[in-house]
Amino acid sequence: MSDTPQTAPQAPTLGQAFKYWLKLGFISFGGPMGQIAMMHTDLVEKKRWISEHRFLHALNFCMILPGPEAIQLAIYISWLMHGVTGAVMAGVLFFMPAFLLLSVLAGVYLAWGDVPLMQGLFYGIKPAVVAIVLFAAWRIGSKALKNSVLWGIAAAAFVAIFVFDVGFPWIVLAAALLGIIGGKVMPDKFKGGGGHGASDKQYGAAVIDDHTPTPAHAKFSWAKLGITVVAFIGIWAVAMFALSGNQALSEMGNFFTKAAFLTIGGAYAVLPYVYQGGVEQYGWLTGAQMMDGLALGETTPGPLIMVVTWVGYLGGVAKTVVANPIAAGFAGAAVATFFTFLPSFLFILAVGPVVESSRNDLKFTAPLTGVTAAVVGVIMNLAVFFAWHTFFPKATGATPFVAPFEWFAVMVAIGAFVALWKYKVDVMKVIGVCAVLGLGYTLAMGAM
Repeated sequence: MSDTPQTAPQAPTLGQAFKYWLKLGFISFGGPMGQIAMMHTDLVEKKRWISEHRFLHALNFCMILPGPEAIQLAIYISWLMHGVTGAVMAGVLFFMPAFLLLSVLAGVYLAWGDVPLMQGLFYGIKPAVVAIVLFAAWRIGSKALKNSVLWGIAAAAFVAIFVFDVGFPWIVLAAALLGIIGGKVMPDKFKGGGGHGASDKQYGAAVIDDHTPTPAHAKFSWAKLGITVVAFIGIWAVAMFALSGNQALSEMGNFFTKAAFLTIGGAYAVLPYVYQGGVEQYGWLTGAQMMDGLALGETTPGPLIMVVTWVGYLGGVAKTVVANPIAAGFAGAAVATFFTFLPSFLFILAVGPVVESSRNDLKFTAPLTGVTAAVVGVIMNLAVFFAWHTFFPKATGATPFVAPFEWFAVMVAIGAFVALWKYKVDVMKVIGVCAVLGLGYTLAMGAM
């Protein structure tokens, strides 16, 4: 006889859901996999708001979407429970704490970033970031590259972006086309997957159980789809019109809208695109500042793609979008964050009803498999780029290996990678230890 509860708990009120999503926004450390694990533990195992199968069904859908999968999963589950109000509530609460924290940290960084204490901490954090990105490439690659064809796509993507400086959108398009062709010519090589298959685990009856009917607000209709798409286009157009008098903010709005549609494979995959635009094309910040922002993004709650808040804040100040630097920073941060996350709500509210109507039939496509393989190569390029600028801080394109060579940073990066890979140490602990090592080393060298 099963000891799992046979009666579903009472459905949460909007107020109870608000408290949960607010709490999650403040404790959602550990990147997307950590955030998804938290939601599974809380919503499937403990609270039983949603069953295992419905949770994984939603997750599989979010994994194939552009954008941060963890926040989209939160939006999806809250939308199922409380409609559009729930979707907006969960999504905003998921990123708002990180938005406020990163904006404040960006202001502190611009004011005090040259202080020896800050420089010492970042000296240790930067090689930790190299290790974290390299570990991300290994972790994704070990799951995604299941045969020589996919390895070839990953290698081609790396060469394209590293050697020929091909833009990330073109790499995604080429990989998707290869996936379409490969899915027809050699389907066995492009079988879908993603590590999130069905599960037979049972935690008892849930509010949204395996066979709970789709709620009325989540049922598909062409009229509802049309209204949703038109509404989001309207919101986007009104926001862009409001920024039309400020060139820098308008450019940010356009750029981060494009970035939102290119985050296939998670934040690490789109970071090279954000770097190309933010550093090289628009000059919103420097490469070193981008690395510092990524380091802080790893240590704050919320999706890693929240580094766009950092880019927006520094860009607002650099381009003097308004006279007051703090107001300029918050304006840039708000624009970058708004346009990055707006499509996430569109994807769930527009396509979610289609997914609900075809439950148990959702499959990963061959184009996605091709794109996922290419993403591994793109992330490897990011790791190499960060390593180059960390180990040879004065390097340029003309003099790529100019002295000094930071041997201590290399040792810290190796140690951080081993800690992550072999000993499964938490990312926050790795960054904390590396920051202390960096501070200690710079103080010791300064005293000599």
